[in-house]
Amino acid sequence: MDAVRVTALARSLTGTGWPETARAFGGALRHSVSRRGATGLLLVGTERYEPWHLAAHLDIEADRSGVGELAPTLLRHRVPDGSPAHLAHRVDLLTEVRRGATVLVVAPAATEAPLLERVHDARRGGATVLALDTGDRDLASLAHERLAVPDAAEEPFDLVQHLVSTAAGLRPRFAFLARLAASPVAHW
Repeated sequence: MDAVRVTALARSLTGTGWPETARAFGGALRHSVSRRGATGLLLVGTERYEPWHLAAHLDIEADRSGVGELAPTLLRHRVPDGSPAHLAHRVDLLTEVRRGATVLVVAPAATEAPLLERVHDARRGGATVLALDTGDRDLASLAHERLAVPDAAEEPFDLVQHLVSTAAGLRPRFAFLARLAASPVAHW
């Protein structure tokens, strides 16, 4: 989905609160991965849902926004033999995560107990946990920031992911004006 379609979608949702909610969650994601001491973004789905689409859009937003830290490492429950190195990261990596990491869990259905245990390990290790889900209470108890899309079918859940990835790539409001007000940088 290109920027024009995302803008049209956001306009069609005006008055529902979804654009503002997605913008706030996307801003929290951007802040988490770009804060001092941040060590990267780990993106994980459930056993039945790998968030490939969101991974691709976050990668695009990382390029577009200049915030390379938005480019996620996709963690997978099953890694097929012969997978390229960048697609061979297993969910078990969550047990090794430490302070500075951001873990984004995308769960369009109930989160399985083994994944919840690994996310708990990551949180206990100091990671910031964000969740995009449909109302999973167990996952909500682990998340520092959460965007719940209750009763969402697959299509609305995917649309919210578009809004979140676009929002994560946006500069904070008035950043341009703040840059204009800042002291000039001496180049010599």
